[in-house]
Amino acid sequence: MKFRDILIITILILVATTTSGCVYLEPSQNVDVTITTNGSDVQLETSKTFLFFDTVPTSMKREMTNKALADVYNDTSTLESIKNDMQEIAEYYDYNVTVTIDSQYGKDQLPMVATVKGTSMLPTLQDGQDVVLLKTKNVKVGDIVVASHPEHGLIVKRVARINNGQVYLMSDNREVTITNNMIIRGLDTWLPIENVVGVVQEY
Repeated sequence: MKFRDILIITILILVATTTSGCVYLEPSQNVDVTITTNGSDVQLETSKTFLFFDTVPTSMKREMTNKALADVYNDTSTLESIKNDMQEIAEYYDYNVTVTIDSQYGKDQLPMVATVKGTSMLPTLQDGQDVVLLKTKNVKVGDIVVASHPEHGLIVKRVARINNGQVYLMSDNREVTITNNMIIRGLDTWLPIENVVGVVQEY
């Protein structure tokens, strides 16, 4: 057997021996995303198994943070919609994300800050006062809630009655005022529970 043939066989044996004990892994593209919010501010952290010093793109984190902040301020956003938004951004960068939302109310509890307009909730709430609500449809009689009204937009009222998937919302201020010969009183209204954005927790 020629030296060249022996050399080729030796190289093949070495390659086979070396590779048989190795497992080749692609860099991990799974990222854990934690969004921490108090209803007005957002902090976003990412963590992953860094293979080959592969890091999460800064631009991806920036886009996620900006979108998460916009979602927190959006009265129509939900835990599911925020997580979907984060996944959509991640997919653009060829990542898959697992999203957790942390707040002062616990894991996957979504707060939102709203500003009271008007005097219908006096003396409990003042015009211009900020309140923090927890987004939920789980309400009970006596709760102060923020809800979406088809004519008046977002309103803050107290739950007076619940019946067949509807809530009767009333103003705390029962006084009637007359302005420009018009009688003005706080809005009382029935709305579907689905229109409730959340229950006020802090005011």
